[in-house]
Amino acid sequence: MTHPSRAGCGTPYQRKAPHMAHTPENTKIGFIGLGIMGAPMARNLLKAGYEVTAYTLEPEKIEAFVKDGGKGASSIAEAARGADVVITMVPASPQVEEAVLHKGGVLDNLREGGLLIDMSSITPQTSIEVAEAARARGIRTLDAPVSGGEAGAIEAVLSIMVGGEQEDFDAAKPVFEALGRTIVLCGPAGSGQTVKAANQLIVAVNIQAVAEAVVFLQKSGVDLRAGLEVLNGGLAGSTVLTRKKDSILAGDYKPGFKIDLHHKDMGIVTDAARAVGAAVPAGALVAQLVAALRAQGDGGLDHSALVRGVKRLSGENPDGAH
Repeated sequence: MTHPSRAGCGTPYQRKAPHMAHTPENTKIGFIGLGIMGAPMARNLLKAGYEVTAYTLEPEKIEAFVKDGGKGASSIAEAARGADVVITMVPASPQVEEAVLHKGGVLDNLREGGLLIDMSSITPQTSIEVAEAARARGIRTLDAPVSGGEAGAIEAVLSIMVGGEQEDFDAAKPVFEALGRTIVLCGPAGSGQTVKAANQLIVAVNIQAVAEAVVFLQKSGVDLRAGLEVLNGGLAGSTVLTRKKDSILAGDYKPGFKIDLHHKDMGIVTDAARAVGAAVPAGALVAQLVAALRAQGDGGLDHSALVRGVKRLSGENPDGAH
């Protein structure tokens, strides 16, 4: 992994020096992407006092954001022009490349010395390429993917893993503090995405283990609610079990984080691990189980729907009585 030189350091401009904190008093934010995660994140920035101009592909989401006190943009260019910080929160590497690198994108419109924070979950290599392209324009970058799901985004308690320069991280800290609780600089550009890939590996394997335990308990005739409660109080307890057990008990797989997106992330994990020579046998197996669930038509469901896949493997109809 290469370490891009400091982008924009020492470049004179009028609004602020690169080392100054991006507080609500001196920072205008352009926000690209108002999906399951992006919409509550953008609203939390509004609650913190930031002026936020948002753009997404669905006009109705922009209208809703404006009703909540934000500003709307008709294009990426409009959201980026006049901003001090631009945040991108889109599904995958191709969307980041289109939003940032393509003609009329963020790099064409964010002022020199501005800060681009990509909070999407993408490949580490894409983050490095974005950082290099931005540096050539005098634009600073941080890759800052998040963990915590929709609930974490709504509650502003996300875990934020960051790649980039220390001084840019320090400047962005007030922005991050409006969005999350655990905020850590993990290394140079691309490091945040590498840690996010590891996060998705752990989460997927954890959910698969929970799914297998759920079906095992059900088929054994155990009181499932009682079983999950006591498991969560011991060494088997986890954030995954805490956040997902009630929806699993209800058979409710409304997406907080879609199987489709976890499928994408597991591809990132396996590719990145192969590139550095790391063995991820459990991850590779769960990646196949996630892919199978997606192929069975459950890609739009929450990743806790891995329970449905285990039920199928166990000879049960996942749509039958819960």
